[in-house]
Amino acid sequence: MSTLTAVRSPAEETRPRPAYWSTKRRDRLTGYLFIAPQLLGTVVFVLVPLVLVGWYSLHEWNVLADTFDFVGTDNYQRLLDDPKLPSVLRATLLFSAGLVLLNLALALLLAVLLNQKLRGTTVFRVLFFSPVVVSLVAWTIVWHFMLQSNGGINGLLDTIGVQGPNWLRSGGTAMAAVVVVQVFKNVGLNMVLFLAALQGVPQDLYEAARVDGASRWTAFRRITLPLISPTILLTSIITVVGSLQVFAQIAVLTQGGPGTSTTVLVYYLYQQAFQFHTFGYGATLSVLLFLIVLLLTVVQWHLRKRWVFHEQ
Repeated sequence: MSTLTAVRSPAEETRPRPAYWSTKRRDRLTGYLFIAPQLLGTVVFVLVPLVLVGWYSLHEWNVLADTFDFVGTDNYQRLLDDPKLPSVLRATLLFSAGLVLLNLALALLLAVLLNQKLRGTTVFRVLFFSPVVVSLVAWTIVWHFMLQSNGGINGLLDTIGVQGPNWLRSGGTAMAAVVVVQVFKNVGLNMVLFLAALQGVPQDLYEAARVDGASRWTAFRRITLPLISPTILLTSIITVVGSLQVFAQIAVLTQGGPGTSTTVLVYYLYQQAFQFHTFGYGATLSVLLFLIVLLLTVVQWHLRKRWVFHEQ
């Protein structure tokens, strides 16, 4: 039996080994270093708090009594038995639905109007966008004074002989007032996004539609809406998530009143955790809020295949 042995040539013996820090590995390390701050921030400020909230929801934590007791699923049972929760969820639904519909509709209308080649459109763009950069608390405080029974809104109504209500203390107008204040605050952001999308629509499509005898409404419905549908999806997700996280407006304008007519889920969470000092139940409400936001986002993302252009 003979054995075969590999014989290295002198060139192979003197060839240097590949360097450990090859170009591929350096590029990979560079990529990891670039995403490290964002990844670290996501872990520290998103994932860790989510885990802690889930852990706290299994405990009853009273900082005044300095107790931290494991109660298992008692907080979740309390959530199911909470008599105020249906009205809180109803107020949250009304606020979110009103805000999303009014915000998107008004933002799209303003974007279409300001997309025209007319004099002065730049001034109106700045005018409608300026509330976005204004401090939220300052904006809400100003509207709080304007919406009082002797405020600026009723003062204007008095000039035409109309007796205005106390907008923030009447169950029929408090929710509408809060929604309108929030719409005026953030409509400029969606308007800019829609405006950018509209300016990206090819003009030759409109010219071809005019040649075919299509009306403006038909061109808007058949050309504009499909081509800006990805932006509509983006703005709808942002607006829905933002509507479910509203707090400062409720705290400054109505404090959840009258009654619980404007007590949305985030404000109710704040009351339970920081006013009644039941942090365990507050954490349970946070878990509920997270699940609602996650569910709505996933539903919107899956429904995009039915109406978003290029996704069908």
